[in-house]
Amino acid sequence: MVTPSEISEPTYRAASLVSDIVAAHFIRHIAEAREAGEKDLAPEPTASVIEAIIDAGFWTSLRKEEGHSPRISLAYLPPEKAQQPLLFGERLPLKPKLLTKLAPGIERAGIHLGVWQDETGFYAWGTTRKLPAYCFVLEMVEPGLLVVKHRRFHGFGKFVNVAILKGDEIKIVDEQSGVMPDCPALLSSLLGFSSNSSWNDSVNVLVQLATSMRAHGQGGTLLVVPSGIESWKDSIIHPISYPVVPAFGRLTELIKQDESVREQSSWQAELNREVDSIAGLTAVDGATLLSDQYGLLAFGAKIQRSEKSNNVEEIMFTEPVLDTEVQILHPTKIGGTRHLSASQFVYDQRGAIALVASQDGRFTIFGWSPCDGMVHAHRIDTLLL
Repeated sequence: MVTPSEISEPTYRAASLVSDIVAAHFIRHIAEAREAGEKDLAPEPTASVIEAIIDAGFWTSLRKEEGHSPRISLAYLPPEKAQQPLLFGERLPLKPKLLTKLAPGIERAGIHLGVWQDETGFYAWGTTRKLPAYCFVLEMVEPGLLVVKHRRFHGFGKFVNVAILKGDEIKIVDEQSGVMPDCPALLSSLLGFSSNSSWNDSVNVLVQLATSMRAHGQGGTLLVVPSGIESWKDSIIHPISYPVVPAFGRLTELIKQDESVREQSSWQAELNREVDSIAGLTAVDGATLLSDQYGLLAFGAKIQRSEKSNNVEEIMFTEPVLDTEVQILHPTKIGGTRHLSASQFVYDQRGAIALVASQDGRFTIFGWSPCDGMVHAHRIDTLLL
């Protein structure tokens, strides 16, 4: 019997269904970057290239090596496009059996297995930690779950997700959802629209926080409130379990440092540590409060309805995925207590946003929509994988 790993032609149907759409995404963005004068750009992946790499990744993800499923990041580029690559002495054919054997040594965060092709087919040439802008990356998250992504225009931080494939289920990220009139800056950044600002700016630090919150897997709520305004206290039960006095501002200090400093790897490492420290506090029962200048105000805070407000009864719910519809729901229809309390907080404090991570991996941003006159819940799991 012939197994999928022995077949040269792609056999994972979802790979062929998604390849043209994904190829068009990369062609469009690489062309725009080239017109803008960018030079360090990745090669454009064709639909056939995308299909072949997704196919190999899918069948690899279903295998096991000593009971362990592969979690590899495949990057499509020649070795000369990589910075300080680790080169294999011999090219390895892009076959699930070989990738599975190799997986335990290359699964650490930030390591990409370089993939290229010649007249004999696709092969892995080595590994790299640095990729050019818009490099096609396929990440194996878990068996049967793959994410197509690319390095954003500026190189520091969370990659931009393009498509998510789970078995026969396909989700294509809807880029247009980031240009709605009341779209939170965090969502726009996750969708990759912050090309004019680097990953060192404060908007993108929220993306780092969201990613870290989801990674600790214990669920949590982060409330971001306007600086210099005390009205948020009306929506919190007092006394607060863990107030921070004065507000802890190391993250603020890092963000305000000169750009020459922010480009250094030591600055980026310290920023990551501070982000992880604050995100870790969201695992404590209750909400963590942060100013919009990223000063830590409190954690373990209990949310209550403001005496000046009413109970929130309806929210607008969307997901930035093509072919999904806007829903008007009661907050309890999208989650439990965290989602209800976050909805109420934003309903009462309309200048605030709330980030809610669930233990099952779901992640939701709550913000007030002045266009629709209600709380807007953006489900963004697909952007954080």
